[in-house]
Amino acid sequence: MSHIVVIGAGQAGASLVAKLRSSGHADDITLIGAEPAPPYQRPPLSKGYLLGEMARERLFLRPESYYAENGITLRLGRPVTAIDAGRKTVTLGDETLAYDQLALTTGSVPRRLPAAIGGDLPGVHVVRTLADVDAMAPGVAQGQRVLIVGGGYIGLEAAAVCAKSGMQVTLVEMAERILQRVACPETSAYFRDLHRAHGVDIREGVGLSHLTGEDHVTGARLSDGSDLSLDMVIVGVGISPGTGLAEAAGLDIENGIRTNAQGRTSDPTIWAAGDCASFPYKGARIRLESVQNAIDQAECVAENIMGAGRDYVPEPWFWSDQYDTKLQIAGLNTGYDAVVTRQTDGSLSHWYYAGETLLAVDAINDPRGYMVGKRLLSMGKSPGKAAVADPATDLKALLKA
Repeated sequence: MSHIVVIGAGQAGASLVAKLRSSGHADDITLIGAEPAPPYQRPPLSKGYLLGEMARERLFLRPESYYAENGITLRLGRPVTAIDAGRKTVTLGDETLAYDQLALTTGSVPRRLPAAIGGDLPGVHVVRTLADVDAMAPGVAQGQRVLIVGGGYIGLEAAAVCAKSGMQVTLVEMAERILQRVACPETSAYFRDLHRAHGVDIREGVGLSHLTGEDHVTGARLSDGSDLSLDMVIVGVGISPGTGLAEAAGLDIENGIRTNAQGRTSDPTIWAAGDCASFPYKGARIRLESVQNAIDQAECVAENIMGAGRDYVPEPWFWSDQYDTKLQIAGLNTGYDAVVTRQTDGSLSHWYYAGETLLAVDAINDPRGYMVGKRLLSMGKSPGKAAVADPATDLKALLKA
């Protein structure tokens, strides 16, 4: 008997165990999750679910019955406290479970504000789990005053939901512009204008000094000396890979759990996938935080546990929904030195280049631009900048050029 244990019942963990079964693993599989709910989608949490437009059960990736029907043991609400790589066991409270192969899909944890500046006050929230969103939902109401800390995609999506709910929204971003770490100035400008048009007070180059309140957050002092009266704070200042268990078990850590191209860690019987895992890519070591990566990397790892010996080569894509605007991103823009803007009726896209090489595309309400850009990247093609910028160019023709 070969028992495969997977720690982390999120998107990557759920994808990994399903792929193991569909790839022919006939022996025991155990999926362990710290949360009491079965594996669920995270992106709708802060949108449809928070707005009350999506029932809890619709978040679930699969019906809970799927796991029993496929011989997958679900251990929910049972956080793993230790891994003993020498003995090949994991500890859940007072219980020890033996494994033959172990996969870590421990995801990521949201960065929180320090307690010293009021980060642990009631009314200060992060957006990561069902429990997080359930806790903040009662405060998302008409006329309430909310401060969003962080102008990345999580912060902007939270701002959009709060504004749609009739809240008074202030968003602060310590960097000189929103989305500075992940997008070009042109994309930042579009979303700045979008949010301001919906009444969001965006303040760039402004940080949070401290929060005020005793039994509940009541206000904030900003780094420019201004004061805000508040009913709620939502913190969206990024996430950190969930490496605690791996580090304590002696695995190599490098911006996440360090794996080789096939997803194997420094221990030959332990694998990692999803937000928590870093892997080699184009001469560098990266970690991708996306649903697409969680699924694709986890499925590749499952196949490799079964002996496929396949390197994981991602084709990154991401998305963000804000108000009635859909941003779709293909590729990684790291190292770009030029941005080409393409605008046609009702659609806009920004194409990132390094020299003459296409790196990525930000497509704003532009599904055609996104799909063509994604295919060009997968084919290794880089169309000329002038052709991309010309609205008369038939994008599909670029695929044949």
